[in-house]
Amino acid sequence: MIQPIMKDVIFLSQKAEPATPEDQQVAMDLLDTLKAHEGECVGMAANMIGVNKAIIAVNIGFMNLIMYNPEIIKKAQPFQTEEGCLSLVGVRKCTRYKEIEVRYQDVNFKQQCQKFNGWTAQIIQHEVDHLHGQII
Repeated sequence: MIQPIMKDVIFLSQKAEPATPEDQQVAMDLLDTLKAHEGECVGMAANMIGVNKAIIAVNIGFMNLIMYNPEIIKKAQPFQTEEGCLSLVGVRKCTRYKEIEVRYQDVNFKQQCQKFNGWTAQIIQHEVDHLHGQII
């Protein structure tokens, strides 16, 4: 189900709780909401739809990928950029990394570890920041 976008910065500033298999409907709502905003958005964290759980959805080009409990374990090649967010007005400067490695649980809650680079890495970093209560 498509959910409204959360704009309350106090709520968005909270650290996310770990996701469990009982949160699979939240992930489906996240995918539906991302799809509804695909013209203006390439990733979402669960807190953006009002649920304080560690779940992100990321467009990786050919599909949207769900990550439960993602953790960036390696990063390399920092760069400065500007980003926007559906939960905020305007763009803000931030530091991102061109290459990252992420440990997460997939849709079946199986542990995964994967490397990402470029635009996809940047999207993941933005969404993981949301899970830590960091707003760009």
